[in-house]
Amino acid sequence: MISFDEAFRIVLENTGQTAAEDIALGDCLGRVLAADVASDMDMPPHDLSAMDGFACRQADLDAGLTEIETIPAGYMPQKAVAGGRCSRIMTGAVVPKGADIVVMFEHTEARDGLVYVVKKSGRTNIRRKAEDARAGDMVLAAGTVLRPVEIAVLASVGCDPATVYAMPRVGVVATGDELIEPRQKPTAAKIRNSNSYQLCAQIQRAGCIPKYFGIAKDTPEAIDVILAAAIEQCDVVIFSGGVSVGDYDFVPQILSDNGIDIKFAKVKIKPGRPTVFGTKGNKYFFGLPGNPVSTFVLFEVLVRPFLVKLMGADYRPARIRGRLAKDVIKRKADRSEFRPVKLEADGAVNFFAYHGSAHIHAYTHANGIVQIPAGVGKLNAGSDVEVTLI
Repeated sequence: MISFDEAFRIVLENTGQTAAEDIALGDCLGRVLAADVASDMDMPPHDLSAMDGFACRQADLDAGLTEIETIPAGYMPQKAVAGGRCSRIMTGAVVPKGADIVVMFEHTEARDGLVYVVKKSGRTNIRRKAEDARAGDMVLAAGTVLRPVEIAVLASVGCDPATVYAMPRVGVVATGDELIEPRQKPTAAKIRNSNSYQLCAQIQRAGCIPKYFGIAKDTPEAIDVILAAAIEQCDVVIFSGGVSVGDYDFVPQILSDNGIDIKFAKVKIKPGRPTVFGTKGNKYFFGLPGNPVSTFVLFEVLVRPFLVKLMGADYRPARIRGRLAKDVIKRKADRSEFRPVKLEADGAVNFFAYHGSAHIHAYTHANGIVQIPAGVGKLNAGSDVEVTLI
């Protein structure tokens, strides 16, 4: 059995990358750049006015100015500004030659057919040519996750389509004779399959493409058939259930029988000790415990960072430090433990009771997870903890 930190290291060290593809800019939200992007022009391409006002010379601000033209955005000035003259100019318009300042309308007044500056701010109100980027400058690096602001930058430099890493196709397989689909009513010892739908949602949130392969019965033959289909169609395959040491836990053996190199099969973590990871060429395989909380937590702390790296980026979850509202006791300190918490608006962190790794309902009240390291049996009220937002 290995530590969680060692498992995390092994997973990330055995991660490849998906292929690059060109995608229309409008479809790039959340994708990861596969190539550096350079500006195809100076940004801005000209000296531009940052205000609505009058373009003039600083040397002329103490005298009345004659207005010679109006310059709207999108049009080139037709006249240069010389001594005693000014041009009415709009925000974003090209500053005319000769002008070295734009005075806001609010800082001027008109008298006797002339424009007078009545307040001096000390600002030129001019965005200088190439002050943001010069032609050829790299504006975004490969590995950048594209948020709306990065998409705006891509648009500004004409990068459409953009070259991004392909979204991994992730197969989801549930195992267990006790499982039925959510639309069915459980009878006798049956329970509804919640893990697969939870995993598919988590996979989508991670920016990948889920493919649900259904429920595999607890036989080697059934698991083997579904595994073969998932390998053919997907880059990553995730099993939930069937990964422990029970009489019907066949997943690790079936993976091994199919030539998959099992990197680890047990992790010192709570919840989620029987967690499996393996590789075969450019295919990747996870076996997660069947309890919903275990599946949820292991995906967030182990699988999601892997998937993001597979797309060429480093996973940086939102983390906030807070203060424990009460003492927290861990019954056993031999494993690293992840617990659901509620981070309050005032920074207080509240742990709350939950009934173990089957109690996924508890997580509907949580907005974060706190990791209690192995070897730590108690966290004192008032101490700082790091909350990973979920």
